[in-house]
Amino acid sequence: MLQTPFRLLILSLIFWSGVAESAPPLRVVYPATESRTDTRFDDLKEILKTALDETLTTDGPYTLAASSRYVNEARYLAEIRDGGGEANVVWSSTSAQKESQLLPIRFELRKGLLGYRVALIDQRRQKEFDRVATFADLKKLTIGQGIGWGDVAVYQAAGMKVTTAPYEDLFRMVANDRFDLFPRGVGEAFRERAAHRGDVPDLSVERGLLLYYPWPYYFFCNRKDTALADRIERGLKRMRADGSFDRIFWKYNRAAIEQAGMKGRRVIQIPNPLLPKDTPLDDAGMWFDPKRDTPPN
Repeated sequence: MLQTPFRLLILSLIFWSGVAESAPPLRVVYPATESRTDTRFDDLKEILKTALDETLTTDGPYTLAASSRYVNEARYLAEIRDGGGEANVVWSSTSAQKESQLLPIRFELRKGLLGYRVALIDQRRQKEFDRVATFADLKKLTIGQGIGWGDVAVYQAAGMKVTTAPYEDLFRMVANDRFDLFPRGVGEAFRERAAHRGDVPDLSVERGLLLYYPWPYYFFCNRKDTALADRIERGLKRMRADGSFDRIFWKYNRAAIEQAGMKGRRVIQIPNPLLPKDTPLDDAGMWFDPKRDTPPN
């Protein structure tokens, strides 16, 4: 017969196990995308799901869904800050202001690749861009960006001219010379050109320039939602350790990295005075280096 203390321990474990099993799944809601053709964040959705899966045995079940309505980036960040929206986790570039108002998970979700920018342009103007060689040359041009995007502040802080518009309007606007360059992440530009080329036939990826500014991209939660942020961070670290994070990175970005020909482009560096001091720039393995990193066989 079991000794009384041991029996009590077993009964306690059974009780708490039953409580855990009856507890409702953790509800995780991320931002809805702007349109059905908007694939910009498919990699982040997969990363988030995998991070939650990595913690199933330790943290229990969850549900994962998009919010029921689209709002722009500035709005959903404000809703996370104030706790008044559907979403309880969002993705965004970072800044000192965001990190003071939100709870950052300082794990670079795109290995810094989003800081490398190629541009969508009117293909009839390629020869003009062939003559752009310095930051001074670049500052003569007008950049197109979405309403509320964090990049706007970086370009403006660098003294550049910026035109903002709804995301889906930007492709037609650049092809109609409403502005000069629509800088996109290396992992975004070719997918977006393919998605919009039928409606905007003169849309093209510029062939020679590679803009760069440090641009960390994180998950953020409300500052009080420490349990969710901790679970996601632990999941991300496990993904990095078991290789699943790198597999997702190359799954979504390999073709674009190879297609962009990054090593052969003229790099123009743009300063980012908004970069927080706690950015983990010294963690080399967290950041993609086009001269060092090669895709797996």
